[in-house]
Amino acid sequence: VIAVVSGKGGVGKSLVTSLLAVKSRREGLKTAVLDADITGPSIPKSFGLSGKATCNEAGTIIYPPETKTGIKTMSLNYLLDNETDPVIWRGPVIASAVKQFWEDVEWGDTDCMFIDCPPGTGDVPLTVFQTLPVDGIVVVTSPQDLVSMIVEKAVNMAKMMDIPVLGIVENMSYFKCPDCGNIHYIYGKSRIDEAAKELGIKTVAKMPMDPEVAGHIDAGEAEELDTAALDEVFAAIKNC
Repeated sequence: VIAVVSGKGGVGKSLVTSLLAVKSRREGLKTAVLDADITGPSIPKSFGLSGKATCNEAGTIIYPPETKTGIKTMSLNYLLDNETDPVIWRGPVIASAVKQFWEDVEWGDTDCMFIDCPPGTGDVPLTVFQTLPVDGIVVVTSPQDLVSMIVEKAVNMAKMMDIPVLGIVENMSYFKCPDCGNIHYIYGKSRIDEAAKELGIKTVAKMPMDPEVAGHIDAGEAEELDTAALDEVFAAIKNC
């Protein structure tokens, strides 16, 4: 069970969760994704899934919708009348929903589960760390000045929960010009390697800004994407 976390929103955490799940499935593992970002669920969109989840006659067991390649997923979007309806819940109710996704969903025989946590160190990540058997954490960030502080917050939370940080993924790390091949650092030169070294984290992955990736995600085609940038992170996951 791997939790994917970030110190702030908008850094591509759900993208990384989706790609790690795709990588896991391509490796032949029975894979699942629990979308714990209750107020901003995006996993169904990434895989082109919609509609409602089904349950048993008693309504006590939920069957997780599967992607084209057989990745089991669970998200609050599957329980809403309209996927654009806002979820206006307080923290304890949201945390309770995450626990239900773990306990009441028929996950079956699963080798590797990825939990897409909401950003920050609030109720939901705390619930995930304290009540679910999380084996490791992957931290997602972007190359901005606040990175070292925000990453350190997430890492320190993991240490307080006694859960190992398996790696850091820096999304939007650079842009490679398709015409000249030059690499441009849109947000400035990355300092993630230094931050990781200070925190004692060995595995760092850097993902470029790529309009093609955004296009595939918007089209629900996460399973069509290249996952090579996350090879080392996934290797750390397999070894945990």
